[in-house]
Amino acid sequence: MRLISFINAALVIVALYFLVFERDALFAFAGRGDVEESASSETEEAVVSIANENAVRVVALRSVAREIDSAVLLRGQTKANRQVEVLAETTSTVISEPMRRGAFVEAGDLLCELDPGTRPASLAEAKAGKLEAESRIPEAEARLEEAHALVAEADINLKAARKLSETGFGSETRRVSSEAAMSSAEAGIKSAEAGLEATRAGIESAAAEVEAAQREMDRLTIEAPFQGLLESDTAELGSLMQPGTLCATIIQLDPIKLVGFVPETEVNRVQVGALASAQLVTGRQVEGRVTFLSRSADETTRTFEVEITVPNEDLTIRDGQTATIRISAEGAKAHLLPQSALTLSNEGQLGVRTVGAGDVVDFMPVRVLRDTAEGVWIDGLPETTDIIVVGQEFVVKGVTVNPTYQEVTQ
Repeated sequence: MRLISFINAALVIVALYFLVFERDALFAFAGRGDVEESASSETEEAVVSIANENAVRVVALRSVAREIDSAVLLRGQTKANRQVEVLAETTSTVISEPMRRGAFVEAGDLLCELDPGTRPASLAEAKAGKLEAESRIPEAEARLEEAHALVAEADINLKAARKLSETGFGSETRRVSSEAAMSSAEAGIKSAEAGLEATRAGIESAAAEVEAAQREMDRLTIEAPFQGLLESDTAELGSLMQPGTLCATIIQLDPIKLVGFVPETEVNRVQVGALASAQLVTGRQVEGRVTFLSRSADETTRTFEVEITVPNEDLTIRDGQTATIRISAEGAKAHLLPQSALTLSNEGQLGVRTVGAGDVVDFMPVRVLRDTAEGVWIDGLPETTDIIVVGQEFVVKGVTVNPTYQEVTQ
């Protein structure tokens, strides 16, 4: 009996030991651990479910940055490469038949011919005056040679008179007379040189008169300064032309320019020499290169003028047509979002609200790159971002939300 009692006591002690000190292992062995873990998990899920039910429900879009068309988009218009109003420079009447607007002219083609009047006679008179002035040159040169000969003669006489005076064979009066003759001969040289210079000056003056008369004759024919089209009729036959009177207007359309204005936020993306394309209002597509970018902004619009040169060999592109211009620039990655996803912070900064770790709302400032029919392209966000697109106006930074994710294609 005592042995059985002792065994029972030992078994009780072992059972109590496992129940007190090895309870977890005992329950695991008996299958109770899975039950408790399941109960704990269910409890946690219930807590989370309750928390989610209390959180603000929003719709979020998991956006991934994409490469966008890097072109700078502008609205502009076509502009003639050259345009000039050809004006008269003298007074006379037109004696040529007029050319009608739209006519094609080459550089040097006659546009208006004026009545010469007495101008040919004036030119002939000026040429005659020049010949007369030139004819005086030999006479003036002969006088100068004669003056040099007289100086040489006077020099010989002066030397002889001085030598005789020193030896006592000549009078002092003769010496003084020879010196006076020498001075007179030297003065004669200066007078002859002045006469020759005056004759040459007369020739230059006569040449200037000839050139002025010839210039006046040249003004009687008004020619096209470059190749182009007449935008207006030339002056009518018999009309009186005065300095500043319009003879014709010429425009050059090949090549033609596309003119637009770049916002100051985009001006650094445009480079001279960059490729550009444009769609005219007629639907025609054209291509060219940037040939000018203004260094000074318009004071009113704060934009910079840009010019693109485009070939126009068939002259079908007209001056003043509206065009949508695309200028190539460096590529960039951005997110395409519905415009309604944009919101403002309390400080008035443009941005979006995102779902971060733990479904906590965050605010991220963004910059709008382009506004399209599909939405707005923005940058300033990470490569992959969960952006709240519905309900963003009802939450603030730090609030926990219950997001429902929207498909990217929606």
